[in-house]
Amino acid sequence: MRNSSIKALFVILLLSLSLSLFAAGGNVTGKITEAGTNDVLPGANVTVQGTRIGAASGTNGIYTISNLPAGTHTLVVTFMGYKPQTKEVTVQAGARTTVDFVLESEVLTGQEISILADRAQERKTPVAFSNVQKVEMEARLGSRDIPLVLNVTPSVYSTPQGGGAGDARVNVRGFNQQNVAIMVNGVPVNDMENGWVYWSNWDGLGDATSSIQMQRGLSSVNLATPSIGGTMNIITDPAALSAGSSLKQEFGNDGFLKTTFSVASGIINDKYSFSGSLVRKTGDGLVEGTWTDAWAYYIGLGYQINNKNRLEFYALGAPQRHGQASYMQNIGTYSHDFAAEISDYSPAALEAFPEAASGRKYNQTFNEIKGVYASEGQEAWNGGIHRRYSRDFLNERENYFHKPLVNLNWYSQLSSKVNLFSTLYWSGGTGGGSGTLGSLKWDYTLPNSRRIDWDATFAANKENATGARGILRNSVNNQWTVGAIAKVNYKPVRGLDLNA
Repeated sequence: MRNSSIKALFVILLLSLSLSLFAAGGNVTGKITEAGTNDVLPGANVTVQGTRIGAASGTNGIYTISNLPAGTHTLVVTFMGYKPQTKEVTVQAGARTTVDFVLESEVLTGQEISILADRAQERKTPVAFSNVQKVEMEARLGSRDIPLVLNVTPSVYSTPQGGGAGDARVNVRGFNQQNVAIMVNGVPVNDMENGWVYWSNWDGLGDATSSIQMQRGLSSVNLATPSIGGTMNIITDPAALSAGSSLKQEFGNDGFLKTTFSVASGIINDKYSFSGSLVRKTGDGLVEGTWTDAWAYYIGLGYQINNKNRLEFYALGAPQRHGQASYMQNIGTYSHDFAAEISDYSPAALEAFPEAASGRKYNQTFNEIKGVYASEGQEAWNGGIHRRYSRDFLNERENYFHKPLVNLNWYSQLSSKVNLFSTLYWSGGTGGGSGTLGSLKWDYTLPNSRRIDWDATFAANKENATGARGILRNSVNNQWTVGAIAKVNYKPVRGLDLNA
């Protein structure tokens, strides 16, 4: 009885503290419009200077920042293609303060890339799209792959797939990502052969991204990229970030550890801007064998030559290795309780598919190494490129890759009616993925599912006088791409845009 009283008193104190904290702040709201036309600007980013507090304007141009501590604050509004604007606001506890902004368009700003890199604009482009700003990404994404932040946007479904780091998939309007154009700072990153996107190559990009636009359906992209499903534009604009640095440490289950160091200069002398980040991520993975061992880096430089010319340089990459969970299983293998709740699941399947001891964490492409072979160490494999990740287990499916992307963008206003966007880029890739070849020994502990019995396979290989009969092999993909893109925008009269 005494413990119950103490718990009840503790809850009351917490509620009282929460209410007092809530009452100590006020709300700031307002409308963001375009100068000259009074058109609303949805998707504008409003932040409180020196903090990570902020909001984005809705389709009606209205933004709301709730529970802002009492006192004087500086609001900063940024929107693609418009001059940034700041205003001071004095917030009173429990009060509602209105602060409106009228933004002036700007041909060349630190955020010009977002328009020239095939970005849609409200009321000006007949394309359905959604914008995700930096504030929203920090609140929703966490340490997950970038596509997972888009699950709240219409017609978009993304999933971490088998659970391996960087193995996320995104579908737009029912089309898989082979039919979705993925752009990073105006550069297409879809695979040249099959149009696929491997998000492990861009691990850590979420920490550097200033905004994402998801265009649905055939869009305003002018490149020959597979964009029938839609286009995802990822922008890492160094001039869009306020000056400062941060060190973020993330912890999670199954040994997950991610350290992120970021730095940004803001705009210096109205000419220079810099941002960069370095990421280290390790973890065992929720699903068996989906460990990750990754680095990521990003550098962005901006130089405003004059009012009509701007240069931006970007370099990013993510050298990484991770275990994969490639094969699907019957749902009963993961959980009999869950399978039994499915109305059209056959009860007979529960007998045919016993539940794995590890349940939902079961991975068919992973198995432990036991006995003498575990004590022989982590011998080098794949031609000595890297060593076995662990003494205790081995993955049938492992991915390793490093695909840096470097690009130089030039924005120029040739006249009051003509703008030119040019980009020169290089992307190189070294890596591949593992699989099996030959005759291997299999572990059928679970009927209708099999794993490689590594110990039995090692023993059989040693006993065979003519050499190994079952081996791990690699599909190697070493590539490099050089590209150049030029886009001219001509506005002969108000309301008419011509692009080539």
